[in-house]
Amino acid sequence: MAFHKILMVSSEAGPYARTGGLGDVLGALPGELARQGHQVKVVVPGYGTIDRKRFGISRYGKPFAVKIDGNVVSTMLERAEVAKNGAEYLFVDNQAFFGRPEFYIDPKTGDDYVDNDLRFAFFARAALQAMKAINWRPDVIHAHDWQAALIVVLLKSVYKDDPFFADCKTVFTIHNLGYQGLFEAERFEKLGLPEELMYAMTGALEFYEKTNFLKGGVMLADKVTTVSEQYAEEIQSDDEFGCGLEGVLSDRSEDLTGIINGVDYTLWSPQKDKKTPSKFNLSNLSGKRTCKVELMGKAGLPIRDKVPLVGMVTRLTSQKGVDLLVEAAEDVFDMSLQLIILGTGDEEYHKALKELEAEYPDRLKVYLEFNDELAHSIVAGSDIYLMPSKYEPCGLNQLYALKYGTVPVVRKVGGLADTVVDYDADSGTGTGFVFEEYTAEAFVEGLERAVELFKRRQLWVKLLKAGMRQDYSWTSSASRYSALYDSVVAE
Repeated sequence: MAFHKILMVSSEAGPYARTGGLGDVLGALPGELARQGHQVKVVVPGYGTIDRKRFGISRYGKPFAVKIDGNVVSTMLERAEVAKNGAEYLFVDNQAFFGRPEFYIDPKTGDDYVDNDLRFAFFARAALQAMKAINWRPDVIHAHDWQAALIVVLLKSVYKDDPFFADCKTVFTIHNLGYQGLFEAERFEKLGLPEELMYAMTGALEFYEKTNFLKGGVMLADKVTTVSEQYAEEIQSDDEFGCGLEGVLSDRSEDLTGIINGVDYTLWSPQKDKKTPSKFNLSNLSGKRTCKVELMGKAGLPIRDKVPLVGMVTRLTSQKGVDLLVEAAEDVFDMSLQLIILGTGDEEYHKALKELEAEYPDRLKVYLEFNDELAHSIVAGSDIYLMPSKYEPCGLNQLYALKYGTVPVVRKVGGLADTVVDYDADSGTGTGFVFEEYTAEAFVEGLERAVELFKRRQLWVKLLKAGMRQDYSWTSSASRYSALYDSVVAE
């Protein structure tokens, strides 16, 4: 394996700025790549919500110019004082674009910021200009999701004759195809990109008379990856999963790879977790009961040891199967279980879940918030973890749950299918419960199987320990990315 200079560009990176899985990945993968010998820099927007004092973030280098919407903007980089596991984190400082209370959504309207196209077009240009400003020439630029996709487009158009990037290769990773960066076509000229990118049928950014950032990344990157092998197949062959881009993705099939996400076990391990009330491990599970009791006490639920506590930490959207839960609520609460849900999302599900909480006050607790510490407590303290997703590119929560001995109930889709093995009653093997059809009936049947096995303590402990033995650390996945970088640089 050769060592390379890797630039990662993303709209999120934990712990500095994260809303979920994307931030988790960019908080862990760069450090693992650095540990394997690569030089890694990560560029993230310098959001106003980032705690600069806590992370020792300060100005870095000299100002540089970025063109956007016909204007030239003087811009600065910031840098975290300490490299995270050997990876250096840089931040694009522009408070007009990034000094806002939320990353993507305007809290005043509940809709996306109207200038998200300009914000992330600026971000992509700034990331490239920043490398020239600090004179750091990457071998590979690895862009993540639609917010960074214009990096790829710029390198193949505006910067195609720039000698600084002459030998630079590109990798583009799709974390969730459901979010593509779609904007009205009449705003395209503000991006300062060649007109041919919007030609109908052939243009890399044209999508049913709109501008599609993610499509540009898929069409023009040297290599494309997504976050599980199953999802890589699904998005090429099925219009439900392909979200209108299945043809484009199928055309890139030779250059499209599925690499499962890993877990940062320094943050997500029941033996080390600083956010849970008690630690535990395979040989001593007593701390798991402590976590359960503390969690139920906090939630105001009666403590019932013989009844499984079911946890769900998720975006409250139909993608995550919340509609199945609402539809099947009567059957779910006919079972002997208690349920804690944490998340935010669509208002209709906020309302429906709060109504169910009022109907089943001793069985259900709903937290409508983003709370990382509570998320850890739910994963550690629950007996069963729910992920009935309509689609799931990778999923990380089922991997966290496995490590904490919290048995996942999942739909056989995307990364869930790749990482959870359905329990076989005859052999006693498996790591969770898997159902196939996206129906309330199939969901209820999968959950019922888990609830029934919970009554058989010896078999249940054997199952949860099988999950705890699973290893989804970043070492293996990062090695696959390293091999991909080798191949793209060699080409």
